Amino acid sequence: MQGVGFRPFVYRTAVKHGLSGEVDNRTDGVCVMVEGDPSAVDNFANDLLHNAPPVSHIRSIERYPVKVTGYDGFRITRSKNIDNQVTEVSPDIAVCPECLTDMEKDPERIDYPFVNCTNCGPRFTIMEKLPYDRPGTTMSCFTMCSKCRSQYEDILDRRFHAQPIACNKCGPVYNYKDQSENPGNINVILEKVVSDIESGRTVALKGIGGYHLICSAFDNNAVTFLRKRKQRDEKPFAVMFRDIEAAGEYCYISPEEEKELVSWRKPVVILKQRKELSPSISNDLKTTGVLLPYMPVHYLLFRKLTISAIVFTSGNISDEPVIIDDRTAEKELLPVADSLVSYNREILNRADDSVVRIIDDKISVIRRSRGYVPRPIELKCNVEGIIAMGAEQKNSFCIGRASQAIMSQYIGDLKNRPTLDFMLESIERYNKLFRFKPSLIACDLHPDYLSSQYAESLEIESGIQLVRIQHHHAHIASCMAEYGVDEEVIGISLDGTGLGTDGNIWGGEFLVADLKNFKRFTHFDYIPLPGGDKAADEPWRTAFSYLYKYCGNDFDYYSVPVFRAVEKKKVEAVREMLNKGINSPLSSGAGRLFDAVSALTGLCAYSTFDSEAPMRLESAIIHETDEYYPYSAGDPVVFAETIFEILKDLPLKTASQISVKFHNTIARVMLDISIQIRKNTSINKVFLSGGVFQNKYLVEKSLSLLRNKGFGVYINHLVPSNDGGISLGQIIVASKIKMLCA
Repeated sequence: MQGVGFRPFVYRTAVKHGLSGEVDNRTDGVCVMVEGDPSAVDNFANDLLHNAPPVSHIRSIERYPVKVTGYDGFRITRSKNIDNQVTEVSPDIAVCPECLTDMEKDPERIDYPFVNCTNCGPRFTIMEKLPYDRPGTTMSCFTMCSKCRSQYEDILDRRFHAQPIACNKCGPVYNYKDQSENPGNINVILEKVVSDIESGRTVALKGIGGYHLICSAFDNNAVTFLRKRKQRDEKPFAVMFRDIEAAGEYCYISPEEEKELVSWRKPVVILKQRKELSPSISNDLKTTGVLLPYMPVHYLLFRKLTISAIVFTSGNISDEPVIIDDRTAEKELLPVADSLVSYNREILNRADDSVVRIIDDKISVIRRSRGYVPRPIELKCNVEGIIAMGAEQKNSFCIGRASQAIMSQYIGDLKNRPTLDFMLESIERYNKLFRFKPSLIACDLHPDYLSSQYAESLEIESGIQLVRIQHHHAHIASCMAEYGVDEEVIGISLDGTGLGTDGNIWGGEFLVADLKNFKRFTHFDYIPLPGGDKAADEPWRTAFSYLYKYCGNDFDYYSVPVFRAVEKKKVEAVREMLNKGINSPLSSGAGRLFDAVSALTGLCAYSTFDSEAPMRLESAIIHETDEYYPYSAGDPVVFAETIFEILKDLPLKTASQISVKFHNTIARVMLDISIQIRKNTSINKVFLSGGVFQNKYLVEKSLSLLRNKGFGVYINHLVPSNDGGISLGQIIVASKIKMLCA
């Protein structure tokens, strides 16, 4: 892993054991030559494995005998390029405790907002090429002062060969801008920012992988105003707390959640609320996305703030990529924010904050970006030369080098030109950084996805073979890839949408699958989606469609509160669409069933952001019960009785009571179908993947039921279960197809 202080560690370890020789960085790894007593060499190799820097990742150590050349001591030599081989690139690392101490005690680094060392600081976001040396980063334009140079060259110093090394004399600097002022001194800037935040204003702040918009987490007017300016509707904002104690005052934090919050990755962690901040942050959801400071400037800011939490959201206009360019930020963000704080070092590789949730006491990645990317996923097969384009929503792509799948950072929803440009720009950077040349392209089965259309154009331009992989097969394969499983398994893929092999929209799928093929055992009942994609934005339409499917025109729809709340002419228009089969594609999507129940319970008739209805349905659960609704677990799985019983419960039970019974119902369906498949096939391993499995309650309930019946159950942990993990599944399925074609 380049960029984690491994060569200095090797040097110090060699000196400790009295060995002579050299170490160098190569594009295919780290090469160490040592001469000395054989027992000292053995102890040296043992120390490399057990005492390596915490961020480093040693995949293997290979030892070869060489002739003694008579080294005079031990040294670090220049980096080398070895053909087209690559080594791993370090993700960006949160500032370490030693550097925070330096901001208080080191004369050249007091209050310096870019303090870093070999153990922390920017990596991937400033890196242009390998090997990882300063000339190949966006620090190349900053000349080290004499003190930084001496530390950089001092093997005993913590900053030895720290490529982003800098101080107040020679490094990047922040700049503040509003309508009238433009101060450059960091303490003056911080005073201005504090004044802005505590006066209810919004600040655009340049971070490691892009800009953020920040304001007080206690000022509801400020949060509401930011939401309006950013065009954010009701999607929850993330909150940065001063420290873990402050976060614990407002959220429940388990030991596993605390471990992630304080880790070197410093992701956003989804936590259960203890007490509310500004109501407009989470908008009645009972969870908050929480993160702790990870850049030096964050700590400097909280030193001066009298409040303990700030809204911390991506610096962009909704649905577009986070902004990294200073001129674009000034143009796009100053109309949103009251002031803008930038710095004069370029961000080369865009990276949003990563988002995780602890499910079943383990980390489940929801958005994989800063701190995780571009660390590869280790596979048990060769994926060399394969590029997988991912899906339409929550896109990430993936390139294959040998047995490593190198996934991109979170790209976003490919529904506008800026996001598509971000994907294309990132592909170009990955090709260059990892010396990648595609020989096989994989994409989703859906021809209208922009990722699929790009794959088609690449096929035409380059003549490279293109393979199309069914969406839900890719979901299951992504989970199998994490665990290195290559056999037939039970695959349960629950999400909102994905084109099926029959031309319909799938999303409630029970598969018998391996990494090459799959068979559909059964699925959720097809229902029409009146208005197509509009049904996802207006869940009441899906609720109406379920009732129409099972009751037809004889049912009194206006006896259900949600339909009385909708304009009558809209309800009748939907009825007419269903009567005549106009613009009503068939869907087995589990997400749409969650939408319907959320609408029926009055929790969400209209969605303002992706998956709002299912999120509100899960968030409503405050009761505990093992009760569930009746259903028919055949082919297909029919939820007529479920819907009828929910209608009976509407006037009698709370949304919480209905929600928990409904979630239990889906868990029971998964158990029943898994038992049927096991009876028919003797398969005992169940793999769960798809966006619905971000639902903590459903996953933990399902795991409990399945494990109690003796199933081995696997869920995504390293990559998102949502469409952000699709590209991993695509690349490993494509590798099997490539083997068959070879």
